[in-house]
Amino acid sequence: MTTLKVHDIESATEGSKGLLESSNKAYGMIPGLHGVLAASPKLLEAYQTLHQLFTETSFNEEELTVVWQAINVEHACHYCVPAHTGIAKMMKVDDAITEALRNETPLADAKLEALRTMTLTIVRNRGNVTQEDLDTFYAAGYGEQQVLEIILGLSQKVISNYTNHIAHTPVDAAFEKFAWSK
Repeated sequence: MTTLKVHDIESATEGSKGLLESSNKAYGMIPGLHGVLAASPKLLEAYQTLHQLFTETSFNEEELTVVWQAINVEHACHYCVPAHTGIAKMMKVDDAITEALRNETPLADAKLEALRTMTLTIVRNRGNVTQEDLDTFYAAGYGEQQVLEIILGLSQKVISNYTNHIAHTPVDAAFEKFAWSK
């Protein structure tokens, strides 16, 4: 089994120390993923920047959760699914949404289901979507901006999901109760 080191502030490279301090300040801990990413200061910076930018998109908390978790589950990320379950709880996202995403069942809200479907279409087809896919997404109330914002969220999730697959990042204690496997 391949694993990568989970760094703390002391073991991190100089370029990552400040970024980990920011993580600790923001979350009250250094998430294991951030500790792994700390081996590459630029990747940690990119991840943190993409995360911040994605949270500033036009998506609300439920929609952010749909994009994140649809990708996490599709990529079978043992670390991110529990982490984003906890994050969704902190954001007060309805548990029914989180459970449907974790279990790969349709969402009750048609607009959110359209977002989940478009997100998965983009992921599964590597961005090759049809005009029909776009028209269906637009008919649900979304537009071109949201198509591009899904790609932003996917960029963030590729960094985290792929890193966690390679590193076998241990799930943070705060999220262990939300353990998940595909």
